[in-house]
Amino acid sequence: MKKYLFLLISMIGCSLLSAQTLEELQAMRADKAAAAGALAGEIADIDGKIAALPGWRKGSFGTIGFNLSNFDNWVTKANPNSSATTILGSFNAYANLIEEKFFWRNSANLAVGWQKLTVDKNDPLDNSDFEQTTDAFVINSLYGKNLSKIVAVSGMGELRTTLLNNAFNPGYLDLGVGFTLTPAPPLVIVVHPLNYNFVFAKDDVAYQSSMGAKLVADFAQEILPGINFKSNVSSFLSYKDFDNLSNFTWINSLGFTAFKGIGVGIEYAVRANKQETNAAGADKVNQNYWIVGLTYNL
Repeated sequence: MKKYLFLLISMIGCSLLSAQTLEELQAMRADKAAAAGALAGEIADIDGKIAALPGWRKGSFGTIGFNLSNFDNWVTKANPNSSATTILGSFNAYANLIEEKFFWRNSANLAVGWQKLTVDKNDPLDNSDFEQTTDAFVINSLYGKNLSKIVAVSGMGELRTTLLNNAFNPGYLDLGVGFTLTPAPPLVIVVHPLNYNFVFAKDDVAYQSSMGAKLVADFAQEILPGINFKSNVSSFLSYKDFDNLSNFTWINSLGFTAFKGIGVGIEYAVRANKQETNAAGADKVNQNYWIVGLTYNL
C-alpha cells in the first residue's frame, strides 16, 4: 500500500512540476516576443533614419516563376498526351540620390514570359515553339527641388514599351512637371498637372499623343523582418479624351527572404490602355499578369 501511495504522490508531484515548467516557458516566450517586438520597432526606426540620410540608394530584385505539366494517356482530357511549359520573370532596379535640397529617383521594371504548349507529344508534326506571353518594360526618372520636408517641385520622364518583341510599337513617353509629396520615406506621390504623353506607333491613326495629368504613387518597405512589399501605380489622365487616351499601370511585389537574398515572391500587375485594346480589336480593356516563384536580391 505504501508503495502505491508513494507512486501516486510522485505522479502528482511530477504533474505539478510539469505545469509549473509550462507556465515558466510560456512566460519566457512572452518576454522574448515582447523583446522581439521592441527590437523590430528599433530596426524600423533605424531604417527610417537611414532613409532620411543624404546619398545614393541602389538595389535590384526580381522574381522567377515556372510551371511544367505533362500528361500521358490521360483519357479524361481533350488532349490525353500533352505537355506545357510556362516561364515568367520580372526584374526591378533602382538608383535614388537623396540630398537635403534635392532628390533624383530612378527606377526600371522588366517583365517577360514565354509559354510552350504541345497538344500531342506522339505527333511528330507537333513541334511547338516557345511563344512570348508577357513583354513590358518601364523606366522612370524623377528630379525634384525640395520646398519643404514633404513638398518638392519636380519634373519627370517615364518611358513604357515592349522590349523583346515589336519595341516602340506602341511606345509611350511621358514628360511633365508639377509637385512631389514625400509624407514618409517609404511613400512617394507625384502630381504633375502639366504632362505630355507622346505615343510612338506605326499605325498613327489608332494611337494619339495628348496633353494631360500624370499621377504616380510608389511605396516600398520591409513590412516585417524578411518580408518586403513594393507597390507602384502610374497613370496618365488625358485632357483631350479622358475615356480613350488615358492609361494606368499598377505593379505589386511581395517577397519573403529565406536565405542570403533568395526566397519566395509574388508579383501581380494590372494595366488598362484603351488605345491598345481598340487597335487590337479586343473587348476587354484591363490586362494583368501574376508570377509566383523564387525571388532574389542583388
